[in-house]
Amino acid sequence: MSHKNLAFHKINLIICGAATLIIIIGFLLMSGPATTFEGFEPDIFSARRIKLAPVVCMIGFVLMIFGILYPAKNRNNRENK
Repeated sequence: MSHKNLAFHKINLIICGAATLIIIIGFLLMSGPATTFEGFEPDIFSARRIKLAPVVCMIGFVLMIFGILYPAKNRNNRENK
């Protein structure tokens, strides 16, 4: 299979893979103990879960969009040959 038939090139896949890892890290930062009927858990309002984790996820989503739209270099040169 030649590279002409692929929608993404190697650099696109590397960027998308890094973005996926960043998104997973953001969701792991959001996780933690939950409030139950037995008691209130004040950690649900921590800065890590409310501020840091959503920002990390947003960075991952923006990086994913960039990875999808990133043009591979020399794409036109390969198609002309």
